[in-house]
Amino acid sequence: MLLIDYPHARKVKLVCDNLNTPNIASLYEAFTAAEAYALKQRLELHFTPRNGSWLNVAESELGVLSRQCLNRRIPTASELQSEIAAWQAERNATASKVRWQFTTQDARRKLHRLYPQL
Repeated sequence: MLLIDYPHARKVKLVCDNLNTPNIASLYEAFTAAEAYALKQRLELHFTPRNGSWLNVAESELGVLSRQCLNRRIPTASELQSEIAAWQAERNATASKVRWQFTTQDARRKLHRLYPQL
């Protein structure tokens, strides 16, 4: 439970896949009203894109990390941690986002052989 695993965290960010999207109301089904309310105050839900894979988002972000931060030799583990922390702070400060550019039209054009001909 959030209160046990992260007792000092003011907010816990939970990334949810849109396949079986959970919602805050489900807390009230699993916990007492007081416990559910306490969890609700600390929980911040983030949903993956409906038309994209969360794994693609993670892979894309790792690619950005590799190009922007890890494209050189970093001699020590502590320096690596420091470099990644600085990169992460910059990404968070600029509120970097994933922009999905593969549209339904693109899919129909590129994957036309998979679509039935009407």
